[in-house]
Amino acid sequence: MSIDQASAQDLQAQLADLEKQYNAFEAANLSLDLTRGKPNSAQLDLSNSMDGILNSAYVSRAGEDCRNYGGLDGLAEAKELFSKVLGVSPQETLIGGNASLTLMFQTLAFAHLFGVRGSDSAWIKEGVVKFLCPVPGYDRHFSVCEELGIEMIPVAMTDQGPDMDQVEALVKADSAIKGIWCVPRFSNPTGIVYSDDVVDRIAQLGKIAGAHFRVMWDNAYAVHALHREAPELANIMDAARRYGTEDSVIIFGSTSKITFAGAGLAFMGTSEENLKYFKKHLGMVTIGPDKVNQLRHVKFFGDFDGLMTHMDKHAELLKPRFDAVLQHLEDGLKGSDMGGWTVPEGGYFISFDCLPGLAKEIIALAAAVGVKLTPAGATFPYGLDPEDKNIRLAPSFPALSDINKTMEVFVVCVKLASIRLKLQAE
Repeated sequence: MSIDQASAQDLQAQLADLEKQYNAFEAANLSLDLTRGKPNSAQLDLSNSMDGILNSAYVSRAGEDCRNYGGLDGLAEAKELFSKVLGVSPQETLIGGNASLTLMFQTLAFAHLFGVRGSDSAWIKEGVVKFLCPVPGYDRHFSVCEELGIEMIPVAMTDQGPDMDQVEALVKADSAIKGIWCVPRFSNPTGIVYSDDVVDRIAQLGKIAGAHFRVMWDNAYAVHALHREAPELANIMDAARRYGTEDSVIIFGSTSKITFAGAGLAFMGTSEENLKYFKKHLGMVTIGPDKVNQLRHVKFFGDFDGLMTHMDKHAELLKPRFDAVLQHLEDGLKGSDMGGWTVPEGGYFISFDCLPGLAKEIIALAAAVGVKLTPAGATFPYGLDPEDKNIRLAPSFPALSDINKTMEVFVVCVKLASIRLKLQAE
């Protein structure tokens, strides 16, 4: 029954029952955590055979000794493989270390301090620098901007992607806006896939924005579908080529949730001209990446089909966890008007919107009985959710039994906070 249709008497009865359940959780001394989208141990085990896979054969296809320095932009065979994940050519690909976040930070830091086409194009020389941030979004993107002193402007997310009417109006009106963050397939945290129209319109932003505008296309979940029939994402670089905006698009990805999270590969794809300037500054930071790790990844997957077969194994481990979260939400909250949630077909998160003003309270209620959830506001710039309603649920890491117990607690906390709010208003 909808909370709005229940009588005060019914609500009081529900509240009494919920408080009994909550007290039982408190007495159980729980210690559960649903905060971060990390791979679970079984997922990491899928890549254990990478250890020793080279069998002391450290020479690349081009005859390079991968144990030595050099190769700033990565091995040719690694670029061939992972350019297919990015949707660009091998010539437009750079393979880095284990973290795409490092490449993203470096991209913005280099543009901010040194420019994208020499020192005269440094963003910082223009004074205030701004970035568009679709919300709810990825907290680490926001942290990068905050670290660099880049002002963040929230823009609304729809079920098709960022609200492009809002995005286009903002970039046309303000040349200080130098870019936009995007997680286009299975977006963090909503799990939506950008529509073809949204991808096409984002590819055109370079034509209407101020100078040196950059689309930070963090395609972190490009191959992280829960089933093979999940929606595909249009190729933004193909669209950018049609509009002559290739320089405005920078695509990122990694194997952090494919092989070993702490020992994977990061990669970026962008125009060859962009890569030339990026490598100029990257050469001041490193003499070259871990080419041994690149070689063993290529050996492990073999080709793109091998990578996708590997991702099917991840899906088998992840889907039951997502199904468990969604089942608890359906069974406990469907039709109650106490919240809404996304039903993603890939990625690592489920986005839950409670009644406005209750996210912090729900998270505090859960914490008080030993259940950790992502902090309220984490999915918004500066940690400020203006409606205090979005909660990111991350079901990948815990055991299935822990997810079920966590969601039991979560549903009770949502109901407790919602009914208390309703009774206070009457």
